Amino acid sequence: MEEQARIPLIGEKAPCFIAETTQGEIRFPEDYKGSWVIFFSHPADFTPVCTTEFMAFASMQPEFEALNCKLIGLSIDSTYSHIAWLRTIKEKITLNDVSGVEVTFPVISDLTMEVSKAFGMLQPSASNTQAVRAVFIIDPEGIVRAILYYPLSNGRNMEEIKRLLIALQTSTKHGVATPANWKPGDDVIVPPPGSCGSAKERVQSPDPDMKVLDWFLTFKKCPK
Repeated sequence: MEEQARIPLIGEKAPCFIAETTQGEIRFPEDYKGSWVIFFSHPADFTPVCTTEFMAFASMQPEFEALNCKLIGLSIDSTYSHIAWLRTIKEKITLNDVSGVEVTFPVISDLTMEVSKAFGMLQPSASNTQAVRAVFIIDPEGIVRAILYYPLSNGRNMEEIKRLLIALQTSTKHGVATPANWKPGDDVIVPPPGSCGSAKERVQSPDPDMKVLDWFLTFKKCPK
């Protein structure tokens, strides 16, 4: 049985690579220090679901850039195929009354599958030659902070990816957690106290700026 590359885990350094892309050669993480990165794979060029995803990512690229986040795409296709597909998207495809969408973020040509294997984007039960829809959110230190996997047949929700990015940035900056269905501006969760005494104090003498449901579950306004 062919040995499969180990998938990088949350909290680990993302694998380093040098790759040819539609925007020239990139070196990761050197070229992306100081920025968050959304690194995502798609099964193949000129496929319908991928086309809708790339149009959605490209349309939202300014929103991601405003969050200090850069996009990198990948599939096991050549750069020439990528260029032809991206030109087709810009010149011929209209989706939800949106047309002329130009993809300017780099799309990696991974014909050797080296990058795909390093990130665990190939899953043999799905396909030996196409990368599944993987998403890695990587922080400015090159650490993997979140991993999402979608099957070949179903497209991703870019608004959810953006929401998760903002949640991660909020947790990182303010040392808080975010509850289920959290949206930017909603209350956040204060870390639980670390001792019996502080737990008792939180319940009996709560901070007026906090909403204490119990010692382990306390909310406060999302910091600006």
